[in-house]
Amino acid sequence: MQAHLPTKSSSRARLAARACAGLLLIFVGADHYYEYSVDGDSVLPTVGTLFLLNFISASLLGVLLLAPVKRVFHRLGTRVLELSTVGGFGIAVTSLAALLISERIRLFGWMELNYRPAIVVALVSEAAATLSLGLLLLLLRRGRRERSISSELIEYAQARPRAT
Repeated sequence: MQAHLPTKSSSRARLAARACAGLLLIFVGADHYYEYSVDGDSVLPTVGTLFLLNFISASLLGVLLLAPVKRVFHRLGTRVLELSTVGGFGIAVTSLAALLISERIRLFGWMELNYRPAIVVALVSEAAATLSLGLLLLLLRRGRRERSISSELIEYAQARPRAT
């Protein structure tokens, strides 16, 4: 079994994926707020409320992904980052799924009838956010495995009797 120690390139890849995912998630939230406030979706009973909740949750989790969570939350920083990523992925994928469903059948009493620019923007941003958050989840899991292997190697090296 070959151990892979964390490298600067894997750390940079995680940081790049994290920044991209955070920005895309904020954009997904902003797009929902635009639809809510400018396009008048606020008057739709259930859909309006869901758009506002999407804006709030996507914005909050997007900011957490961009924030220095390890400095703020110390030992819990890694867990906060992972939970933010999972939550963001859930928001992005369910937003995308709901939009795709609403193009075929009524969803909460609403059905999208055409591909107006706002819908195209929503489809592209939600798909991109879903992919980037999925990639970030994979990279975070890989990073956790690398850290685990590193700590096992360090423990092994410390526990091994040394020749004198």
